[in-house]
Amino acid sequence: MAKKRPQTKAKRPQSTDGARVAGAEGNVPVVGAREPCPCGSGRRYKACHGRAAAHAATELVQRPFEGLPGECDWVALRELVPAATVELKLREGIVPDGVPSVTLATVLPMAWPALRRDDGSVLLGLQNDTASGDLSRDLADTLQRALTAEPGSPVKGRRAPSDSPRLQDLLDPEGAFEPVVHSGFEFWVPEVENATPEVTASLERANAAAIPTVKLRGVDAAYWCETPDKNHLRWVMPYPEEQLLDALARLQSAGQSGLGEGTRLVGSFRAHGLTVPVWDLPSTMSAEDVEKPAAEFTERLTAALASDAPLTAEERRARGGLTNRQVTLS
Repeated sequence: MAKKRPQTKAKRPQSTDGARVAGAEGNVPVVGAREPCPCGSGRRYKACHGRAAAHAATELVQRPFEGLPGECDWVALRELVPAATVELKLREGIVPDGVPSVTLATVLPMAWPALRRDDGSVLLGLQNDTASGDLSRDLADTLQRALTAEPGSPVKGRRAPSDSPRLQDLLDPEGAFEPVVHSGFEFWVPEVENATPEVTASLERANAAAIPTVKLRGVDAAYWCETPDKNHLRWVMPYPEEQLLDALARLQSAGQSGLGEGTRLVGSFRAHGLTVPVWDLPSTMSAEDVEKPAAEFTERLTAALASDAPLTAEERRARGGLTNRQVTLS
């Protein structure tokens, strides 16, 4: 059994000061946990002002992309899509001179969090591990550092200060979010033949692992993908989870949850506060083939979402099956 910590240690005045200085005022820089605290106390950062920063870092933001245009597509690009890019529009006055464009990318070479290209443009990686519980804040911190990085250099990851801006503070709320899905990662470098050996090797590994993926045109945030045995449709939906599961259960019970012959709604997963239903599709069913059935399903789902009638016994059983097959990714 672990020994109890003495009360005198828990009541040290500096723990209160640490929360105040690192949180409200933000004038103590964030450093490595084992490094000396910048406040000059002589203690390691994790035992001094790092206490408040660590507390802030563990507070999970369930929907980090909430309020951003295209929240569902943000989730899809973070969790589902191997290779895609989106041109980002930042709020007026944030982009410095010499940065012609800012592009979000699912993955960057060597898993860099961000890259400032030789021409000054910025690539921001989305699928990187982050140090805090607020993905939006971590990405915004990386983006801000990339905007002022030297051209031709990558940006390293770090734990974002707890009072730093979030993506919602930096991106234009009226800007469109229009993902472009790629078959590979050649968008990393303007001229592949001139890439360094490290980037070339990283490109080859990434291309070998990429699952062919297509974004449907007729519905929002639905992505078809091809695997060796069968194809799938993974569809990020913005509706409250309980309401959506009820609606899917109504359709499942009525035999209306499929997307055509040979298709099956197999379950769903949670990602960044949203629910993502998943369908198995025949290996012969292309992304183009599923466009019309998906649009027709949208109409059935809209009607089911509008119903507030109690679930029948059969619908409750269907809902239980969907819930039992639900997993949480983030």
